[in-house]
Amino acid sequence: MSPGVSLLGTTALLFDAPGATDLPTQQRIWSLAREAETWPEVREAVPGMNNMMLVFARAPRNLDALEIRLHEAWAAATPLPLGGRLIELPVVYGGEGGPHMADVTGHTGLGIDDLVALHTAPDYPVFALGSHPGYCYLGGMDPRIATPRRKIPVLSIPGGAVSIGGTQTGVSASAGPSGWNTIGSTAMCFFDPTQHPPALLRPGDTLRFRAERVVR
Repeated sequence: MSPGVSLLGTTALLFDAPGATDLPTQQRIWSLAREAETWPEVREAVPGMNNMMLVFARAPRNLDALEIRLHEAWAAATPLPLGGRLIELPVVYGGEGGPHMADVTGHTGLGIDDLVALHTAPDYPVFALGSHPGYCYLGGMDPRIATPRRKIPVLSIPGGAVSIGGTQTGVSASAGPSGWNTIGSTAMCFFDPTQHPPALLRPGDTLRFRAERVVR
């Protein structure tokens, strides 16, 4: 399967990596972004989840040549481990802060204690930041707790909401709409514009959920 390349207007393009969404693929994305940022026509290379956005310093005159270079760079890219920090996140599962816990347990057939145990067991690598400031895309969730996104999105969930959407889990950095299933909450702040850097997490960090309390 070949990578996909598509234009984002006239100022950027999106590179979609083929294959599984896993840590080795994401590490190749990090490697490709580091390489692409050295190209003269590129202003910024932004790793996403299994993809990368290139923002042009100047629009390339020959897009075909750039696409060929991207394919060649991807073929040559090797996984780039990023040494990061381990952040432990205390979570209150269920209750008012986890309004969709019953939906997730109903879909998975698991009891709340088993679901919490499976959710807190892995160390989750931070693949990328995106969606909104401070939000991190995580890998490593146990497939036994995967739950489809909600058919009708919630208009607003608070910052610190811990949710499951499909095969992924994440933590909202600020209030906003969501189609994911919220199973808990944390008081940790993920984005503070007065700090440097303003985002708590960055690619290569690892997030560990810890059950501070389980509300039934």
